[in-house]
Amino acid sequence: MKILVIEDDLTTREFVARGLREHGFVVDEAEDGHQGLMMATSCEYQLIVLDRMLPQLDGLKVLAALRATENHTPVLILSAMDSVEDRVVGLTAGSDDYLIKPFALAELVARAKILVKRNQLVAIVSSEYSYDDLRLDIKSHRVWRGSRLINLQQKEFLLLQYLMEHVESVVSRMSLFESVWSYHFDPKTNVIDVHIANLRKKLELEGEPSLIHTVRGAGYVLRRV
Repeated sequence: MKILVIEDDLTTREFVARGLREHGFVVDEAEDGHQGLMMATSCEYQLIVLDRMLPQLDGLKVLAALRATENHTPVLILSAMDSVEDRVVGLTAGSDDYLIKPFALAELVARAKILVKRNQLVAIVSSEYSYDDLRLDIKSHRVWRGSRLINLQQKEFLLLQYLMEHVESVVSRMSLFESVWSYHFDPKTNVIDVHIANLRKKLELEGEPSLIHTVRGAGYVLRRV
C-alpha cells in the first residue's frame, strides 16, 4: 500500500513518513505543492497526506486540481488551521479527513488505515446502485437521473452512495459523518447540510420529484414520496 506525503516542513514530513513506514506502508515524499501534484497525478497511491499550507501551490489548490481531473484518491489534510470554519473549508473542498497540528502519530496512522481500508472496500462492493430513475456506478464514478448524467464532487458522490445503500431508511447526520468522513466530527458544523443542499440541486431539476428528504431531528432519507 502506497502513500504520498506532501509536506514542506522537513521534520514533520520525515516524522510522518517514518511512522507510516513502520506500519507497513510504502511512502513517497514531496516538499511542495507543485512537486506533490506532479507525483500524485503520475503514480497510483492509496492515500495522500497533504499539508494545507505549502509553497509553490497550496494544499487546497493541489486538492482542487486532483478532483478536477477525477482523481479520487483519499486525501488526509494536515493543518494548524483549527477553527470549525477552516475544517469545513478543507472537507468541503474534497478531502476525506482533516487532522489538526500538532497531532499524535498514532492518530494519524489510525486515520490513514481507516481511509485506505474504506477505499479498498469500495472497490469490492457492488459497483452499481439504482433507485427509481436514479443510478449510481462506483467503477465509473458516475450518476444518472433518467438519461441525464450528473456531475458530483467526491463527497456528494459518497453521500449519495450511502443514502442509496440505505434506501428508504432514515440515516442520521452522525452516521453520514462516520461513513463519509470516517470519524466523529463536530455535529454543530453545517458541512452535511451544505453537501446535502448541493446534492439536491444537482439531482432535482425543475419538474423532477424530490428524492432526498430531511427528517427533522432524525436525519435524511432517500425515497420517492
